[in-house]
Amino acid sequence: MFQFKKFTIQQERSAMKVGTDGVLLGAWTPIFHQPFNILDIGAGTGLIALMLAQRSDATQIDAVEIDEDAYEECVYNFERSPWNDRLFCYHASIDEFTEEFFEDEEEYDLIVSNPPFYSENYSSGYEKRDQARFQEALPFDELIECAQALLSEKGIFAVIIPYKEEKNFIDLAESVGLFPLKITRVKGNTVSEIKRSLIAFSRFKQESIIDELTIETTRHNYTEAYINLTKDFYLKM
Repeated sequence: MFQFKKFTIQQERSAMKVGTDGVLLGAWTPIFHQPFNILDIGAGTGLIALMLAQRSDATQIDAVEIDEDAYEECVYNFERSPWNDRLFCYHASIDEFTEEFFEDEEEYDLIVSNPPFYSENYSSGYEKRDQARFQEALPFDELIECAQALLSEKGIFAVIIPYKEEKNFIDLAESVGLFPLKITRVKGNTVSEIKRSLIAFSRFKQESIIDELTIETTRHNYTEAYINLTKDFYLKM
C-alpha cells in the first residue's frame, strides 16, 4: 500500500509498483487546456489517472490496462478514491480499446502513458513484470498510432520515456502529425546523466519549450523544483 496525500494505491498484485516515473508524469503533464476527458494508456495501479483526477476538473478519466491483476487493483484504487465518479478502467489491449472507441468517434483532450521501455532482449524471469516493462508489450509506434487516432484536435499526448529513446519517439510521433510542445529532461542528481524525457505532443507544429529537472542534490535531499512539482502528492514533501 502506498499512501499519498489525497489517495491510496494498493499495489500488491501489480507488476509495476509506484515509482518516480509515474509520479513525474502525473505531476508534470500539461493541463492548461483544461481537458474535458483524459485517457491513461497502460494504467497499472491507476496512479497517473488518480493524480490527474486530483489536478484537473476533467469530467471523464478513462484508463486501459491489459494485465488482469493490475486492472483489478486499478479498479479497486479508483473506487476507493475521492474521484470514483469520474474514473473508469477498461480491461483490454490498447489496440482493442482504440478499435472500439475509434468506431464510436470518441476523442480525448489528454492522453498519457508511462509505456514499457526496456527494448533490450532480456528477460527477468517474471512474465508480468516483463510485460509491464518491455517495449515489445506495447511498441512505441503502436502507442503513438493509437494516441493519434484518439486525440482531439486541441488535445495533448504526454509520455515519459528513456532519454536515449527521445529522438526516435519524436520522429515516430511527427510521422503521424504529432509535434513536441514541451520537453523536460530528467536527471537523478546534479552529476548524473539525463535518464528520462517527459514529452508533451500536440497536433500543432511550434517551437518546443525545453528544460531540465534534477530530482536530488544529494541522496534524499530533493531539489526545490522537484519538491514544487510533487508536493501536492507525496506525504513528506
